[in-house]
Amino acid sequence: MLKTIPTSQVKLGMHVEELKGAWVDHPFWKSKFVIKDPSDLKKLQQSVIKEVVIDISKGLDVVETAAATPAQPQQAVTSQLQKINSAPKIAVKRITASQERKQAKLAIAASRKAVVSMFSDVRMGKAINAEGLAPLVNQISASLDRNEGALISLVRLKSSDDYTYMHSVAVCALMVSLGRQLELSEIEIKQAGLAGLLHDVGKAAIPAEVLNKPGALTAEEFNLVKRHPELGYELLLKGQVKDEIALDVCLHHHEKIDGSGYPHKLNGDQISLFAKMGAVCDVYDAVTSNRPYKAGWDPGTSLHTMAQWKNHFDENVFKAFVKSVGIYPIGTMVMLKSSRLGVVIDQSPQNLLTPIVKVFFSTKSKIRIPTEVVDLSKPAVKDQIVGHEDPRKWGIDDVDDLWNQNDLW
Repeated sequence: MLKTIPTSQVKLGMHVEELKGAWVDHPFWKSKFVIKDPSDLKKLQQSVIKEVVIDISKGLDVVETAAATPAQPQQAVTSQLQKINSAPKIAVKRITASQERKQAKLAIAASRKAVVSMFSDVRMGKAINAEGLAPLVNQISASLDRNEGALISLVRLKSSDDYTYMHSVAVCALMVSLGRQLELSEIEIKQAGLAGLLHDVGKAAIPAEVLNKPGALTAEEFNLVKRHPELGYELLLKGQVKDEIALDVCLHHHEKIDGSGYPHKLNGDQISLFAKMGAVCDVYDAVTSNRPYKAGWDPGTSLHTMAQWKNHFDENVFKAFVKSVGIYPIGTMVMLKSSRLGVVIDQSPQNLLTPIVKVFFSTKSKIRIPTEVVDLSKPAVKDQIVGHEDPRKWGIDDVDDLWNQNDLW
């Protein structure tokens, strides 16, 4: 049985079925759960949510908690709450990148479909439904919980024709991951993810032949593309999107620390934290993706190159970003001390410097060798990474096949 009650009456042991209000306003990733932790109760009661729906068939009733004055009923309630509070918090078990790929692909496919629909609606003059994107951020976040790199590495494999849509999905995932690394609140992380999905909506107003042009853009075409942050901002306002973070990231994700960005040439502290996050995530996905006019760089090369761009990114945000994707992200080709080449297939939770690699090439013999998976974090393994290598230097063009087990889609 469902019952709507004021947030002030919510007690430990109640089963919350629904939180009345906007998705981005409440401090939880899910909307159906039992209130077990006092800190969760405090978060809820300090949020802007005024009412919640509880299911008294799955948890405590407001009457039961308030009117349990006789000794025996009150003891029963106290015992139940103690049992709930003493139960360990459920932690998401980390699985390997290979194990997570199936679920990650489902999240990517659903998100892509939603972004395609959003762009189509905009082109037909319809308003944006940002609230409808909220569950997708949850789905992407859940994938990152199970394995932080699987979805992010998969979404990089987008085709050049699909870039505009998949780029938004990728930036959403990167923003969520970076938000966690920066230890933002749950609400802020969700807002950052939503901002990632919406940040490039202005490109829906740019002709496809310009966005997907295989050659160099003319000055006129380039200036048109540079208008997409402002066009997107206007579209969000038209759709009555009131989330300040989404609006800010959409408008300012191309600003640079030195003031040379656009559209407003903001610099340093004039740029918000979320816009700084958007700038890093946007560029990383852009340079690692295949585009109509160039092949994407591998992740390791991309991070190394971006680190050389002085005054482009906020230094602290960029450092946090590197930690969030891994010093050697999945798909990075590395040189080992043994003079063998390997490709990173998963991260080691213990140490960013000791990922799991698939070794496949001898630089001494300059030949392919039987593949071998090596977990560099294991004490018995004496090999180690010397540095990342550009696959083009060695004429290797199947790195993605190696880490993705020939499971391209």
